[in-house]
Amino acid sequence: VQLVESGGGLVQAGGSLRLSCAALGGVFKINLMGWYRQAPGKQRELVASIATTGSINYAEAVKGRFTIIRDNAWNTVYLQMDSLKPEDTAVYSCNANITLAQGSNYYWGQGTQVTVSS
Repeated sequence: VQLVESGGGLVQAGGSLRLSCAALGGVFKINLMGWYRQAPGKQRELVASIATTGSINYAEAVKGRFTIIRDNAWNTVYLQMDSLKPEDTAVYSCNANITLAQGSNYYWGQGTQVTVSS
């Protein structure tokens, strides 16, 4: 299983970006997908997550500005980021808990850079 991300880039403060994360390869069941970010010199933090139960969590810093969305096939998750701030600058990584025939595990994408200029 691979998590393939896209959509990062450079944007001015107040702008928007949409990240996508697609789970590819094999037969699997996705239990949870989420986005994390890590800024230089800081610890990685959860940005948003969505479970198959419908439960959604957002970090306080992004509530009201970011929206996590999944497609109906549950293979792709998007992170719609609006009203971006310079402090949102970080490497954003997709994470998923996936069940294969041999059991469940967490998988990570390669990360995508988001830079917000002031």
